[in-house]
Amino acid sequence: MTRRISQRQLRNDSGEIMRQLDEGETFIVTRNGVPVGELAPMRRRRFVAADAAVELFRTAPAIDYERFRADVDAAAPQDATPRA
Repeated sequence: MTRRISQRQLRNDSGEIMRQLDEGETFIVTRNGVPVGELAPMRRRRFVAADAAVELFRTAPAIDYERFRADVDAAAPQDATPRA
């Protein structure tokens, strides 16, 4: 659950708030009772070994290159014409 904290609480208790962010807590910061921002923990990147990634993709369906290229071209034209 997101906790609401005032600007003053953020200033006075920043160390404790940072520890709670590190533990996954999210905060809405208010000024004069009005929400002005949100503090949320950074998403941690997880390392996946190359062998594990290869194993995960081993059972993935094959990609039809021509169909893939057509889908990409349909979604985003590939011409080099500059936009005005």
